Amino acid sequence: MTAGALGGSLAAAPSAAAAQNGAPLCEQPGDSARAQGLGSGDLAIPYHREHDNTWGYVFGDSFSEPALGGEYLGSPVMLNQASFDASGSTPISFTWAMPTGGGARQLFDYQHNADNGYGFEVSRIPNDCIEFGGRTYIQYTSVEVWQPPAGYDGSRMSGVAYSDDHGVTWHDYPYHWAGDTQGVNQSMYGMWSFAGIDPDGWLYIFSKRWNGSHLNTGDGGAIQLFRIRPEEFRAGNFGAQENWAYLDGRWQWTRAVQPSVILSGNNIGEFSVKRIGGTYCMSYFDVTDYSICTRTASRPDAVWSAPKPQIVGNAAWPPNHWGKPQLPFLYGGYIHPGSASATSLTLIVSQWNGQPHQSPYRVLQYDGVNP
Repeated sequence: MTAGALGGSLAAAPSAAAAQNGAPLCEQPGDSARAQGLGSGDLAIPYHREHDNTWGYVFGDSFSEPALGGEYLGSPVMLNQASFDASGSTPISFTWAMPTGGGARQLFDYQHNADNGYGFEVSRIPNDCIEFGGRTYIQYTSVEVWQPPAGYDGSRMSGVAYSDDHGVTWHDYPYHWAGDTQGVNQSMYGMWSFAGIDPDGWLYIFSKRWNGSHLNTGDGGAIQLFRIRPEEFRAGNFGAQENWAYLDGRWQWTRAVQPSVILSGNNIGEFSVKRIGGTYCMSYFDVTDYSICTRTASRPDAVWSAPKPQIVGNAAWPPNHWGKPQLPFLYGGYIHPGSASATSLTLIVSQWNGQPHQSPYRVLQYDGVNP
């Protein structure tokens, strides 16, 4: 939840008529999320549950009733799906929840608005999730200040949690990346996206400053890239990462310096990078442009295409928003790893006006997005 705004087989590429174009996945009477105990929530970051070829969706701050009502479930919260229809002919339907079907609850063991040993934390917000080698990982940001002063990001720290029982119980790696209120404002390790394990054997990770509040005036759209061997990541040996950096007059993979900024520009919030059918696809909430934008690249370290607005908060202005699907108070925009193709993505977009106890506070499905 932000402040100030907000397994199955893969089918062929969807036709325009079949694709979901803003199908709500929660806050609907009798919907599948409510059947699993979640009445309203945001993010719903999709990931592939590799061990049984099912799908998981990781929500941020979640509630048992619509409009942020009922019991506060916490963050993160996970709902799962047995089979995803990439054709878009049927919307996502949640089959069970963690830790038990029908009983969605917070995944991590920590207290909100409390000191859990690291200083004051309001909430831990998930940024991405991935499963490989029998272990599931969530990268998260611990938020201390949802409305930070100008130039500050409001984070306390970032971390990686893991589960060896496919999401039922979770543990934190001991290493954390210090954030704003721990003295490292605008850390480039605030928010991560797991692009996936490439055929070359490396796990590629993109990261940026924390801006889940959408109020970080110092964000600058800066994104960096690093990679690590999956076995080193599993061991928590994060220092083994290699960094994509401009050094000695050329771009190269190195451990000699920190990663260089590969993209910058408008302030951006949530972002997502996934390898879909051999193409690297990026989606993000452009705070400045008030839209969900996409880009593509042939490789993680290749040149990225120009931003392309896909779903907009205001279809009347600017002119490059004309004719685009409109969704006021939008954010998020996570790429579904089971998308039909690199020219027909499924995106999960959040919607909330930032006011307590008001609808909509939900996620929606968009299919057939050509980045």
